[in-house]
Amino acid sequence: MKLCQLPLRQLERHLKPHSKPFSPQLTRHLSTTPSSPRFLNQSSACIASRCNSRFARPYSTAIPASSLLFGQPVHETHPHLLAAGELTPGITAQEYHERRAALCQSLPPNSAVLLPAATLQYRSGAVFFPFRQESNFLYLTGFSEPESLAVLKRNGDGFGDYTFYLYCRPKDPKAEQWNGPWSGVDAARDVWNADETGDIGRVESLLAHALNGVNRIFTDADLTKYGVPTKFGNLVRSAAPNATTAPLKPHVNVLRAVKSPAEIANMRRAGQASGRALTEAMRRPWKYEKELAAFLEYQYQMSGLDGQAYIPVVAGGHKALLIHYVQNNGMLNDSEFVLVDAGGEYGTYITDITRTWPVSGKFTQPQKDLYNAVLRAQRSLVSLCRASANITLDKLHHITENALRDQLQQLGFDMSGDAMGILFPHHVGHYVGLDVHDVPGYPRNVILKEGHCVTIEPGIYVPDNERWPKAFRGLGIRIEDSVCVGDDSPLILTTEAVKEVDDIEALRD
Repeated sequence: MKLCQLPLRQLERHLKPHSKPFSPQLTRHLSTTPSSPRFLNQSSACIASRCNSRFARPYSTAIPASSLLFGQPVHETHPHLLAAGELTPGITAQEYHERRAALCQSLPPNSAVLLPAATLQYRSGAVFFPFRQESNFLYLTGFSEPESLAVLKRNGDGFGDYTFYLYCRPKDPKAEQWNGPWSGVDAARDVWNADETGDIGRVESLLAHALNGVNRIFTDADLTKYGVPTKFGNLVRSAAPNATTAPLKPHVNVLRAVKSPAEIANMRRAGQASGRALTEAMRRPWKYEKELAAFLEYQYQMSGLDGQAYIPVVAGGHKALLIHYVQNNGMLNDSEFVLVDAGGEYGTYITDITRTWPVSGKFTQPQKDLYNAVLRAQRSLVSLCRASANITLDKLHHITENALRDQLQQLGFDMSGDAMGILFPHHVGHYVGLDVHDVPGYPRNVILKEGHCVTIEPGIYVPDNERWPKAFRGLGIRIEDSVCVGDDSPLILTTEAVKEVDDIEALRD
C-alpha cells in the first residue's frame, strides 16, 4: 500500500489500528518493577498487559491519572488532543519505541546515545519563549520538558535490544506552583516508558551506571567550547573516561528524513488547515501586513493546529524581493502583490507554504505573465516528486533554473551572465518535518524516495533597475508547496491553498 499517497482521511483510517501504544507481538519489556508506589495510568496498564511482561506492578492507587498534572498533554488529561496510546498528537508510544530500536540497531556494538534536552530560552529579563524541545530528543522520546537527559544504550544485535534511560526533574509542588507542572521521574517510566529513570539533579552519579561498558558515544551536544570542555563534556568524560565520541546527527537524519504514515498524516493535517487559512486570506482585502499575519495565526489556532510553524513573511510590493522579510509592519497597496510565506504546525510537525497574489484580487497583465511563468515551473517540478523519477533535490533545482530561464526569455528578459543567480537566488527546495528546514546536514543529492517530504518553491525576484524589462521591475513572486514523495505520484500536503490565476481571482467575485 502506498501510504504516502493516501489522502488524510484514508491515512487516519489506516493508522487507526495502531492507536494502542504497543502491539501484542512486541516482546521487549517496557515496564520495570517500581521502587516506590506511584500512579498507574491507562496507557501503562495497556502496555503491561500487551507486552506479556514478566513483571507485574505490585501497586494500585485511588488517584486516576486524569486528576494529575503533567508537564505536557497526555491522553488521560487531554483526550481532546491525544488518542489512547499516543505520546504526542498522532504519534504512538509504539512508534517512539520503534524509532529508538531502529537507531540503536544502526549503531555499532557497545555504543550509546546521549540526548540532552533543549534549554528554556529567554526573550528579555524574566520573559521567556514557549519551550520547544530539541528535535532529535523529541523524535526519539516524545518527552517535551527541559532539564532532562535521555540515554539509549545498545545491548545486543536484535531489534529492540536497548535500554532507555530518562533523567528529569522530580515532582516538586512548591516549584510547580510558580512555574507550572512538570511530569516527574515516575511518569518518565510509566508514561514515556523509560526502562530506568532518575533525578536529573543526581545525573553525575547516575550516568556512569548507564554508560558502563560503553566504548562509543553518539551525541550532538557541545562537549567543548573554544577548546575548553563544557560542563556536559566534563560529565561525559567523568562517566565514561575511555569512550570515544561521534556525531549523532547523521544516524538520526537517515531515520527522520523518511516519514512514517503517522508523520505524513500530521503534516497533511497541518498543510490542509494552513492551506485553507491562506485561501481564506486571499478572499479578503487587506490594508496592513500585520493584520494579514495576525489573521493567519488566528486561523491556525481555531482550526486545531498548535500555532504558527515559523515567523511568517508578509511582504507587500518590492519587499517581496527580501527573501526573509519578517517585520510585517508595512501598508499594502492595491496595485501591488503581497507575498506570504507562512504555515502552521500540528504535533510539532510543520507545513511550509508560500503564495503570492495581487492585493486588489485581480492580476494586471504583467503580474499575470510573470506569475504564470513561475507557476508553470512549479507545477512541473511537483509532478517529479515521485520515487519513479529517480531524482534529487539538486537535480530538481537544475531543472528549475532551465525552466525559469526559458519562461523569462519569452517575456523579454536577458538571461545572460549572472541573471539567473540574481532573479532566482535560492534553492528550489528543502526537507520538511519536525523542523522547517528538516534534518540539517542531510544532503540534497540523495535520490528522493517514498516518504521523503520536501518543499518545491521556485521564485522570481526582479530588481527595480534598468537591466530588466520595465513592466516587471520590483515584482517578487514565490509559489511553494510542501510535498510528500510517493512511489508513482506526489502527495501535495498543502493543496488547499489555491494558486491558479483564475481560482485566486474568483475568490473575490
